[in-house]
Amino acid sequence: MTSYTSTQVRRRSVAVQVGSAVVGGSAPVVVQSMTNTDTADIEATAKQVAELSRAGSELVRITVNTPEAAAAVPHIRDRLAFYAERTGDKRLAPAPLLSRLAAEGQGFASLKPPKGAAA
Repeated sequence: MTSYTSTQVRRRSVAVQVGSAVVGGSAPVVVQSMTNTDTADIEATAKQVAELSRAGSELVRITVNTPEAAAAVPHIRDRLAFYAERTGDKRLAPAPLLSRLAAEGQGFASLKPPKGAAA
C-alpha cells in the first residue's frame, strides 16, 4: 500500500484575533464555516450554527446585512448551548448599520491583532 504525505507551505499572513480565536500568522489552522440561512430566520440560523459547531467548525460566521438580521443576532446567541462571541466584519455589513448597532449597545467586537502580534 502506498502512503502519501504532503507538506504544504503556509502563505504568510498577519495574525488576527477573532473573538477568542487567533486566525492567521503562525497560529494553528482554525476550521471556519459560514451559514447559508437568512440570518433573520432565528431558528434556522441557530440550528445551522449548532450543526456546524458539532461538525467541527471552530468559527461560524453569519451575515448581518439588514436591520432584521442584526436584530436576530442576540436571539440566535441565546439559543446556542455554547458561548457565541459577536465579531463584526465591516466588509459584509453596511457601515450605517454597524454604526447604529454600536450606538444601541449591540456593537460587535472589532477584528484586532492578538496581543503581542506584529501588525
